[in-house]
Amino acid sequence: MRSALIVGVAGTELSRDEAQFLKDARPAGFILFARNLRDHAQIRALISDVRTAVGADDLLVLIDQEGGRVQRLRPPLGRALPPAAVYGRLYAQDTGGAVAAAFEATRLLAADLIDLGINTDCAPVLDLPVPGAHDIIGDRAYAKTVDEIVALARAVGEGFMAGGVVPVIKHIPGHGRATADSHLALPVVTEPRAELTVTDFAPFRALRDMPSAMTAHVVFRDIDPDAPASTSPIVTAEIIRGEIGFDGLLMSDDLTMKALTGPMRERAAAVIAAGSDLALHCSGDLPEMLAAAAGCGRLEGRSQARFDAAIKVTKATQPFDSSAAEAQLAKVLAFAAGSAESV
Repeated sequence: MRSALIVGVAGTELSRDEAQFLKDARPAGFILFARNLRDHAQIRALISDVRTAVGADDLLVLIDQEGGRVQRLRPPLGRALPPAAVYGRLYAQDTGGAVAAAFEATRLLAADLIDLGINTDCAPVLDLPVPGAHDIIGDRAYAKTVDEIVALARAVGEGFMAGGVVPVIKHIPGHGRATADSHLALPVVTEPRAELTVTDFAPFRALRDMPSAMTAHVVFRDIDPDAPASTSPIVTAEIIRGEIGFDGLLMSDDLTMKALTGPMRERAAAVIAAGSDLALHCSGDLPEMLAAAAGCGRLEGRSQARFDAAIKVTKATQPFDSSAAEAQLAKVLAFAAGSAESV
């Protein structure tokens, strides 16, 4: 059986100990970071070695390739991509054109990822930013209204799936109004549930049919004042699975983030006990990964079925006109440059 775990590794090649861990734990997924990326041949070789060690074809190979400041594959390893907010500004001028461009550019990105052996992208971001919130989301958000976010994020999600890449919507049920960076501290949201229902939760409810989602390390005080969403059975059952209605593959945000506390085994156990299907460990620290594997348990039952459904996305690729997609992305990048936004 497989571990209910996604892990990273330390460098550009597998160590003997890492290979043995992957063979023993058989994680459901593997995530890449800049530390793992040297050139295209090396990236393909690393992914191949991980697959061999895990001993399974059905492996999610993840990356954070949103665009803007969150893209692990930067030129020359990957093409320049605009931040999500650029599509929102374009949407204000040309609604249909922005949606079409978001789809085509993402379909192009999906082809780039698949060429390297990557089949899952931790995007799009569905968080709804509000004035005064921490800028950890900032221009990673598509826009400042629910309708705009939904239109653009759906185009991105569908662009990924058309290219055989699993989109991971994040950070469910919403990180946009958090006043702290959950990499460094635990954010607390104090707004009442009724307000969150029509704001923060609404984009996720509209895209609840997407195949995968990543939880937020954020406390929603009016729902569960004692635990962040990622480790809260209340938030998972009542909001994510209940009110939002998301029944796809649910993974935690990174277990190593400072929003969480306690030993790594307990963190992994907590996100699984809360209702996530998979625990995500990103740092590549082997002793921590061993602890996380011990805490998260095995992928089985309904979680296995959700995982299988996500894997099916990687088996279906639709044809596309790459030249037309290249032209669409070029237009968006020119628009971004013209509106004085750095990409």
